[in-house]
Amino acid sequence: MKVLIVLTSHDRLGDTGKPTGFWLEEFAAPYFVLRDAGADITLASPKGGQPPLDPKSDAPDAQTEATRRFKEDAEAQRALASTHKLDEMSAEDFDAVFFPGGHGPLWDLAQDRHSIGLIEAFVRAGKPVAAVCHAPAVLCEVRGPDGEFLVKGRGVTGFTNSEEAAVELTEVVPFLLEDRLKARGGNYSKGPDWASYVVVDGHLVTGQNPASSEAAADALLELLRAG
Repeated sequence: MKVLIVLTSHDRLGDTGKPTGFWLEEFAAPYFVLRDAGADITLASPKGGQPPLDPKSDAPDAQTEATRRFKEDAEAQRALASTHKLDEMSAEDFDAVFFPGGHGPLWDLAQDRHSIGLIEAFVRAGKPVAAVCHAPAVLCEVRGPDGEFLVKGRGVTGFTNSEEAAVELTEVVPFLLEDRLKARGGNYSKGPDWASYVVVDGHLVTGQNPASSEAAADALLELLRAG
């Protein structure tokens, strides 16, 4: 069971000068769910090397069992510090792909041609694709085998407009994920703000927010075990 986890390389919130990147819980929770299940995990990002961590996800009030475990796990830290370059990855080498969020993917992975091509290859091969929080943005420009947007007519979720308003970044992000998924024809649904909510449609898994990270990984694992 080989799983590719793809992280953002983008580290700035628009032109605010403030830092962003990936959200620690959204990486750590899936990483350990999958690793504990025996998965062989490879990490990649557009630029390779250490991906930028959103410092807010490292704050005391953002810590979870998974993030605390990560800080005690030298193997996980080494893997994160030396991610492979995304353009060197091939869907043929993996059984599934998982995209953690954070605001970073809105700027790079959402439009990254290597990411888009990789997802399309996973879909063609009938392999699971999972993304959580802001990371469902990576699906917005992906086309299915029929040439339509992948999310058209599919059940999806992702960071809500109201959650974006709550973190006061509505005017900073390049697009609102909820709106974009709907515009691409996705059957978007959501749970209460900040509560775990995951949608599974075929081999597509999406989670709404950081709290959905572990449940999204569990759903991906179920798909992998079902073959």
